[in-house]
Parts: sequence; structure tokens; C-alpha cells
Amino acid sequence: MSLPLNDRQFAFWNLRRSGLPNIQIADHFRISRQAVSKALLAMDRKVEETLIEMAQANQIDIERLNAEKGVLFGRSVPFDAAAVVFVSAGRGVQVWYEHEGDCGACQRYAQCIELLWGYADELGIALEKTDDPTRMADELFAKLQEMV
Repeated sequence: MSLPLNDRQFAFWNLRRSGLPNIQIADHFRISRQAVSKALLAMDRKVEETLIEMAQANQIDIERLNAEKGVLFGRSVPFDAAAVVFVSAGRGVQVWYEHEGDCGACQRYAQCIELLWGYADELGIALEKTDDPTRMADELFAKLQEMV
């Protein structure tokens, strides 16, 4: 299942995730608070279903899931590693596996840095400056676990 990232419900969900109260979302879109609440309940279900489906597709045992933040923490069975499935407004649904790698030699280095910085910005999480995506991910997901 893919999430409707350009959908109005997703916009409501993303605004709430960034800390905006339902009443301000309603005022911004000039609709009732009840309409926002109903849309958010529907979007939470879609996010939860999507996270669970992605975990199942990647053989990740679920340990903790938070639909309001759009994150699932678990453990990859085939890789025997911690795994995080998360919803990024800019990049859709992503899976990150805990690993130690030679990030400087990896051709995806810039993509990983952009993904992690972007996701941290979406959540309002401040990260220490580092040029190592593995350390950046460890910090980001540790802080996110404290939030949920």
C-alpha cells in the first residue's frame, strides 16, 4: 500500500506530526475541527497499515509502532539487525537497517545524508554535525525512540 503523499489527509497528518494542533489545522484549511479529526483517524490507519505491510515485506519483527509519528521499530529477521520503517513526507516510506559500513566509500553516501537530514528536519530533531550517515542514523533513531 502506498501513502497518498499529495493528499489533503496526508497534509493534515504531516502538520500534526510537526506539532500543529488540530484546531490550527482546521483554521488553516477553513474546515471544522471534527473534519480534521476524522481525516487524521483515517490517515493514522493508513500509515499503520503501510508500516506493517512494509515490515512484513522486509521480514521485520515489529517491536514498537507509532502511527502519529509514522515510525515502526523492529528487528530484521534475515539480517539480525535493528530496523526502522518510517514515513518521510519528502521521500515516502523508507526502511533503515542498523549497520556498520564504510559510508565514505559508498556510492549512496549523499543520498543517505540527504534522507537522514531531511527526515530529522521533518520531525524537528536536531542532530550533531557529522559526516557519517551510520552515526547520524543512530543518533536520529535513538532520539525518535525517546519521542515515541
